[in-house]
Amino acid sequence: MSKKKIFSLIAVILFIDQASKIYIKTHFELGQELIIFDWFRLFFIENEGMAWGAKLSDISSHISDSSAKLFLTIFRIFAVCGIGYWLHQSLQKRGSKTLIIALALVFSGALGNIIDSVFYGILFDESLGQTATLFASEGYGNVFHGKVVDMLYFPLFKGYFPEWMPLIGGNYFSFFDPVFNIADMSISTGVGLLLVFNKKVFPKSEAI
Repeated sequence: MSKKKIFSLIAVILFIDQASKIYIKTHFELGQELIIFDWFRLFFIENEGMAWGAKLSDISSHISDSSAKLFLTIFRIFAVCGIGYWLHQSLQKRGSKTLIIALALVFSGALGNIIDSVFYGILFDESLGQTATLFASEGYGNVFHGKVVDMLYFPLFKGYFPEWMPLIGGNYFSFFDPVFNIADMSISTGVGLLLVFNKKVFPKSEAI
């Protein structure tokens, strides 16, 4: 697959991801929800930590939220550099088309979320109780301390577990609860391709 096509794919994903995030930040207040369909909603939240809203500071009281956020952002930068190098090498060696597309999806998604983490704290003011301003005179945070914008919410099924089920019987449930963004979708799709087509992507060398 040509470098031009891969770079175009990365550029398109980054554009859609950042355009959707900027739109949400400048048109929604934090926690605001817009129901498109009963099973699909735009629900604006900000993720300050890792996946599923976890934070390094939750692991130890000795780690402050600020230090944990900085460490996580730097780790993400190193990770995306590693993925970018892997993608570059795969292109140079004319690797599997599936591998190259999967790496491009993971790279563009990771880079999209890194942009939030690195720059959004200085580009936007607060979203709590107001719609944020792009290029605000005073940002809500510092560089490397931005929050990742999430907005895609798909509560496909909801109801109560049957009473006969141990421990969870009678409890209310909703599927699918996580709120995510275009970058997350890109990462998940790329990882999914690597898992589903792992034999094609990582062929075993034939024994001599």
